[in-house]
Parts: sequence; C-alpha cells; structure tokens
Amino acid sequence: MVSKITFIDLFAGIGGFHLAFHECGAKCVFASEWDAFARKTYEHNFKKIEPSLFKKGQFVGDITKIDAKDIPDFDVLTGGFPCQPFSQVGLKKGFNETRGTLFFDIARILKEKQPKAFFIENVRGLLTHNNGQTFDTIRRVIEELGYSFFYKIIYASDFGVPQHRPRLYMVGFRNKNIQFKFPESQKLKITMSDIFGGRVDRTIGYTLRVGGRHSSINDRRNWDTYLVDGKIRCLSPVEGLKMQGFPGGFEFPVSEMQAMKQLGNSVAVPAVKAVAKEIIKILKAQE
Repeated sequence: MVSKITFIDLFAGIGGFHLAFHECGAKCVFASEWDAFARKTYEHNFKKIEPSLFKKGQFVGDITKIDAKDIPDFDVLTGGFPCQPFSQVGLKKGFNETRGTLFFDIARILKEKQPKAFFIENVRGLLTHNNGQTFDTIRRVIEELGYSFFYKIIYASDFGVPQHRPRLYMVGFRNKNIQFKFPESQKLKITMSDIFGGRVDRTIGYTLRVGGRHSSINDRRNWDTYLVDGKIRCLSPVEGLKMQGFPGGFEFPVSEMQAMKQLGNSVAVPAVKAVAKEIIKILKAQE
C-alpha cells in the first residue's frame, strides 16, 4: 500500500489549500492561521475532514511563535503567505535577509524539516515589487536552501471558475532533477449566469477581493455588484463560494462581512488543486 502524501497548511485562511490537497488524496498533518474568525471557519469545516489535526493540537495560531522542530514530518509545505515589505531586500544576506517577514517562517521551516516539495502562492504584484528585488530574494533564498524553483502566473478562470484572479504560484522540489510543468489550462465550467442563476452580462466575474462591499455597479472599482436579469444584485457568500470553487457543504459560522473578507483572502480551489495534482503525481512516482 502506497502511503499518503502529507502536507502542512501555513497561513491557512479558510483552507483552500487544504481542500485542494485533500481532494487529491493527501493528508494534512499541521495547519497554522492566526486570525480568530478565519480559525473559526477553518475548524468548523475541517473537523469533519481531518479530525486528527484538532485532536492532536496541530492546528496552531501564530506561526512565528512555533519552533519548526515541533512540526510533524511532512512531504509538502503549502501556503498563501502575506507579503510584507522586505526592509533589507537586495543586501544579499541570504536566509537572514528575510527576517521580519512571514516568508522567513516558510524559509526556516524548509531549512529545518527538509520536505520533498513546497507550493506557495501570492499576488502577481510580488513579481515586480521593489523592481523585482523582493521576488529575486525569495527565489534565491529557496534555492540556497537546496530546492528547485518554478513559477507561473495562474488565472482561476483557466481552471473552471468564473473570475480572473491572477496569482503567482511557486513550486519547488528537494530533488532538483525533477522537471516540473504547471498544468495546462482547462475550459470554463460555469459562468456568472450559473453562479447567480440568472442572466448576467459578464461570463467571467470580477476578482473577489477584501473590502469595498456593495459598491456602485458603475464604479470603476466595483467588484461585487452585478446586473442579473436586469436587476442589480450584490455577491453574497453563496456566490463567493462558487466563484472560489468551494464545495456545496462548506459553511461560514461567522458574519456575512467576515465571510466575504475570508473569501476575498482565499485561493481558488480548482486552480490550486490542478497544481497539487501534478506535485502529488511526481512525488508518488519517486517512491
């Protein structure tokens, strides 16, 4: 019997990475999320999916306060990490150059635990932040830790769900001989008309984001208001979950405002799942 691929879910949010890897047959052995409201949503939904995570006390808060030695062994590190400015970027200090940022916690865990692979995600603006120096630092630090580094801007709409949501996906392996290829684009499976159950003039919707609720339909910053069968309608968590590719049974034990914030911070599950599937296929072939 082939053992399950294991992973850890850092900066977990409401569990988009967890869902994607779980649906590919992998097992989550550790998760971290500091926001109290997101933690509530995560636990509410994943206690049914991965009860051992909670029984063993492996769902923690602030990752900066966790010693990497205390994290269980795992195969893949995953996470959509927040990207604060790198104060010393460009000074060529390697690993220590990232101190004071949350990326540093990814780096120190990779250094200590030496997993087989990683899959991290960020906004596409990371590529050009600080004239590209921030991204160059991230890549260099990871490569200095002994990993390969592959990256691509991926659109959620290329993997079945109706929002563009361009995100920078970064993948690497401890075995540098592995030649990784990101998955080919797939056809759109549902449109905004399917999401709302009525005629919408946009096939692909605006990218879900945090804040700015109930903006005017003519506002250039509008992201959540649509014309449905000739009537103005605003996104609710019901539509937001569909746009992010979450399953029908996913629930929010928090207010609608918190739910929309959490959805805006989440990953598009089908896009992450497509990449996860490729990573797991490669790792299983190495066993």
